[in-house]
Amino acid sequence: MIETIILAVVQGIAEFLPISSSGHLVILGAMISDVQSESPTLEIILHAGTLGSILVIFWRRILDLLTSDRRVIPLLIVGTIPAVVVGLTIKAQFGWILKNPLLAGGMLIVTGIMLIVLGRLPVRRGEYRNASYFAAFCVGCFQAFAILPGISRSGSTILGGRLLGLKTDDAVVFSFLLAIPAISGATVLAIKDLLEETGQGAASGHSIAELGIGALVSFGVGIFALKWLIGWSRQERLHWFAGWCIPAGGLVLALGLAGLV
Repeated sequence: MIETIILAVVQGIAEFLPISSSGHLVILGAMISDVQSESPTLEIILHAGTLGSILVIFWRRILDLLTSDRRVIPLLIVGTIPAVVVGLTIKAQFGWILKNPLLAGGMLIVTGIMLIVLGRLPVRRGEYRNASYFAAFCVGCFQAFAILPGISRSGSTILGGRLLGLKTDDAVVFSFLLAIPAISGATVLAIKDLLEETGQGAASGHSIAELGIGALVSFGVGIFALKWLIGWSRQERLHWFAGWCIPAGGLVLALGLAGLV
C-alpha cells in the first residue's frame, strides 16, 4: 500500500508539473527496487486517476469542444499524430530506452533547459482556437519528444505552443486538451499489453483496495498539481521548475557514474 501511494503521489505531481512523470517513475523504480513500478495494472490505474484530474479541471473547455469550439477537435487529432507514430515505433523497436534511468536523468536536464527557454520568451497573443493545423502538428511533435523518459510532456508542449505564438493560458489549455487523447491512448495500450501478457485483466499483484487508493491519490494529487501549474503559468514561473530538473538530472547521472543506479 505504501509503495502504491508513493507511486500515485509521484504520478499525480509529475504528470502535470513540468518535471516528467515518466522520468521520475523510471528513476524511482531503479533506485528503490521494492517499488513495483512496472506493474501494468497499476500503471493503468494511476494514469486513469490523472486523466480524471484533467477532465475535472477542464470540463468546461471539453464541453466547449462539443459545442462552440468544434474546430479544435481536428486540431487535437492532428496534434496527436506525431505522438502516435513515434510512440508506437519506439515501443516496438526501442522499448528498452523507456526504462533507462540514466537516459531519464539526462533528459531531465534537457527539460530544465527547455523551461529556462520558456521563461525567456516574449509575451504572445495567439489563441489556440485560431491555431493553424501546422501549429497543432508542431506542438504534437513537442509532445512526441516527451515520450522519452525525463522529458516533461506539459513543459515541452507549453513551450511548443508559446514558440508558435500562443499566449500562456492558451498554451496551457491546448497542452492539456492534447493530453486527453495522449493519456487515453497510453492507457489503452497498457490495457492491451496487460491482456496479452496475462490472458485476463486482473493479474497484477495489487489488491482492489490498493488500486482504488492509488487511483484516488493520483486523482487528488493531480488536481492539486494541475491547479499549481495553472497558477504558476499565469505568473510566468514555470521556468522555476528548472531548479529541480537540472540538479535532479545531474544527481542521477552522478549516481550512475558511481554505479549506484
